[in-house]
Amino acid sequence: MNAKRSSVSTALLDWYDAHRRDLPWRAKPGEIVNPYRVWLSEVMLQQTTVAAVTPRFLAWTARWPDFASLAAADDADVMAAWAGLGYYARARNLVKAAKAVVAEHGGVFPRTEAELRELPGLGAYTAAAVAAIAFGERAVVVDANVERVVARLFAIETPLPGARPAIRAAADSITPDARAGDFAQAMMDLGSGTCTTRSPKCLLCPIREHCEGFRQGAPERLPVKAKKAAKPQRFGTIFWLERDGQVLLVRRPDTGLLGGMRAFPTGPWGEGPPGFEDAPAQAEWRMLDSTVAHGFTHFDLQLTLAVATVEAHQSRVPTASEWWPIDDLDTAGLPTVFAKAGQAIRNWAIRRAA
Repeated sequence: MNAKRSSVSTALLDWYDAHRRDLPWRAKPGEIVNPYRVWLSEVMLQQTTVAAVTPRFLAWTARWPDFASLAAADDADVMAAWAGLGYYARARNLVKAAKAVVAEHGGVFPRTEAELRELPGLGAYTAAAVAAIAFGERAVVVDANVERVVARLFAIETPLPGARPAIRAAADSITPDARAGDFAQAMMDLGSGTCTTRSPKCLLCPIREHCEGFRQGAPERLPVKAKKAAKPQRFGTIFWLERDGQVLLVRRPDTGLLGGMRAFPTGPWGEGPPGFEDAPAQAEWRMLDSTVAHGFTHFDLQLTLAVATVEAHQSRVPTASEWWPIDDLDTAGLPTVFAKAGQAIRNWAIRRAA
């Protein structure tokens, strides 16, 4: 082991033993690590904060505590439970992977990165994290926090995303052969609470003396990020069709954005407002003055809100739809963009009735 690897890993692991975060998916010292909980947490935490994930993780594991129960779960229930976490393909892949573990591996998670990569939804990062944390395999685990720590530790000047191969190589050079999982979690904890994006707490850092970014005097400027291109703007209409205290919901197609989720009917999402195109029923539609904005990874969306009320005998609606009690709408598991729209329409209705 080279000198820097030994010095960094020893200092960081000593710090981790004293300051590790207590997280519901993380085994306590002396406990047996649960691979299912490690995997689930790593998938949930992608693009999502620990604070947002924690209650959802606890609710999920109370309902589906292992691979077998998740493999047998109804897809609609899973998608509803995932609502609000975003990147919904993750939820679909969780079920696919659980089914593969049960059908092809006897319900036991494979141990190596290569085997893990064969499962649906397990990319390079997730496979490395599970192999290291759940099974103690030496694997190089680089998430956004680790990326930041390593870029500063080695003063890697190449802008992201071009810097990622160099960051991975540098992370590999300091990853120890033993306790690779603890080392990965230590790096995550360090990046989350100490080596933060804007105001790193360098005086509290256990590897400060090895950090080239600190030595240069401006670690917060690293990693260098390339300027983001402006996201395209799209427009759409959300249709709120109400009858007898219920609102019409549809199931979005299994493939594509927000696939398989319950949602309000919408028109096309395009470069200009579509008006009442693709309304779910003939009705006296009213377009509200307010709009709802939502940002997706590759585009920003502005939605106009259209409302109408029909009687039961007038309700010729799409076959793949259902009427949902408005008072229980929070239980429908709507994706965030539709939950925001629903709340905006309900607020409008309250103001109108006042």
